[in-house]
Amino acid sequence: MSAEKTQDTPPADVAALPFEAAMKELEGIVARLERGDVPLEESIAIYTRGEALKARCDALLKQAEARIEKITLGADGKPTGTAPLDVES
Repeated sequence: MSAEKTQDTPPADVAALPFEAAMKELEGIVARLERGDVPLEESIAIYTRGEALKARCDALLKQAEARIEKITLGADGKPTGTAPLDVES
């Protein structure tokens, strides 16, 4: 790890990953940690990377949710426009 990186800043390569690539790598890390055959120091390093990957996936999902809109329909059943998607309801 370079001296420039802090523990709160994800590696630059993680910040550039698309969702699918970040999720695939995160799944690989989880599988390795679950097997339990990774040395302690390496476990800490890949766990830290896994945290950065999880944060990247969360951020990308939130961005996608913000862009999703639902189509609103008029009384006649025809589309009248769009409104932000309310994922809570």
